[in-house]
Amino acid sequence: MSLAYAPHGLLGVLTPQANTTVEPEFAVLMPRGMAIVNARLTSPAATIEARLVDYFATMPQAIGQFANAPVGAIAIACTGASYLAGIAAETAMIADAEARSGVPVMTSAMAVVDALNVLGARRIGLVSPYPEGLTRASETYWTARGFTVQASSGAYNASSSFHPIYSLPSGAAMAGLDALPHDLDAIVMLGTGMPTLEPILKRPFHGSAPVLSCMLATAWRAVSALEKAAPSRDGLLAFVRAERWGGKERLIR
Repeated sequence: MSLAYAPHGLLGVLTPQANTTVEPEFAVLMPRGMAIVNARLTSPAATIEARLVDYFATMPQAIGQFANAPVGAIAIACTGASYLAGIAAETAMIADAEARSGVPVMTSAMAVVDALNVLGARRIGLVSPYPEGLTRASETYWTARGFTVQASSGAYNASSSFHPIYSLPSGAAMAGLDALPHDLDAIVMLGTGMPTLEPILKRPFHGSAPVLSCMLATAWRAVSALEKAAPSRDGLLAFVRAERWGGKERLIR
């Protein structure tokens, strides 16, 4: 089936309920001829941690929102749920989601793992928009995945009246990047809610370390799935250098 706005592939994206960053960043990141259809992960829970746990528990219903839309892959654009659920639960959830949908499914955290692995990166630096507890949970996750968190800097905005992560300006990610040392294998800007594309466009490498974000890694991994291509280092670096972004002119002011 050929779609007018997605002749080269349609991606189903699941986004946390109040996230205001995922759709705009995918609009920039997706190569021309590819498009997304978005659905929301929802929870009535009062705390961010409880909502993240709910997202994994209700994943079958969330995926069901795509109905018979001809998606070629599904990206779960949420990293925090992976940190709290842990690797075993994340792996089981993905297996169930792929069985239900019949297409490749990835979390943003797993996309970052794939990106770090194709780079051969082991010593990583993090820019975290999270409160302290969730930052610690993320470090535990990356360590369990075989990486060493060499350095971490914060970009948390505790004073926001809307949402501490989604209300961050892109300058917060750049400030967090500036605070990291240069002797790292790769840097990961955490979360799918913190705006990160303008900093990456301006500084794709921090010293010799490629600068990744969870959204950039998700787009790279999803495009590989839509193209039915093995994820590759060259393909990832093309995203780091913004060579495959279909809408990067939106960030040039």
